[in-house]
Amino acid sequence: MGPPPHGARGLGRADPDAVEFTVPHLARGVRSPFRVHTTAYLGRTDAINLNGFRVTSATRTIIDLARLRVPDHELTGAIDTAVRRGLSSPSVIIERLDALRGPGRWGSRRLDTLLVDSGGHTELERRFLRLVRRAELPRPRTQVVHRAGTRTVARVDFLFEPYDLVVEVSGQHGHSSPSERARDAQRRNELQELGRTVYEYTWHHVTGAEAYVARTFTDRLTAAGWAPRRALRSADP
Repeated sequence: MGPPPHGARGLGRADPDAVEFTVPHLARGVRSPFRVHTTAYLGRTDAINLNGFRVTSATRTIIDLARLRVPDHELTGAIDTAVRRGLSSPSVIIERLDALRGPGRWGSRRLDTLLVDSGGHTELERRFLRLVRRAELPRPRTQVVHRAGTRTVARVDFLFEPYDLVVEVSGQHGHSSPSERARDAQRRNELQELGRTVYEYTWHHVTGAEAYVARTFTDRLTAAGWAPRRALRSADP
């Protein structure tokens, strides 16, 4: 079986026409009309079969993209796409990165930084997670499915589970048609019937009014029973 092509196809903003190969160091010098990368180690979980071709897994591809110094926006796009499509997860990437990191392996520290706010399915969700971290708020669970019996009620962007608070973030255009607004209202009502309190922040709030989001949601978390760490420290004897 031949060496695996680079598995970036379909991840984030990857060029759909690009063909790249990763080969062992021992194969260095092999002539090819395509771009060829070399690696000292390709583990059993680093390659998968896709449509009859052996390609690097989404997790290994993301690690390789970091090593190849692609721009941050392309790397975060690849992470978000892999998470959204269920091809990888932040914890899986971190675990594999820890196994592969070593002297001279460029990109590990970049991934360490970018993975802190990963887990959202979109750039807007990633920005909200970054805002939460900077405000020193508890990290929420992401993309949590709520069910009533066997019926799916909703998949929510963020769940602050101990406090029964849900946060949804809406893009620049949002839902504007009557049918979309009706579905949104029904979804919100059913979540409330399940004991969740739902708040929404827009693209404008998350990207241009960070202080407002941090202040209002800190107040909402506190009212729900959350105690800021600063307050806990000041109360220590």
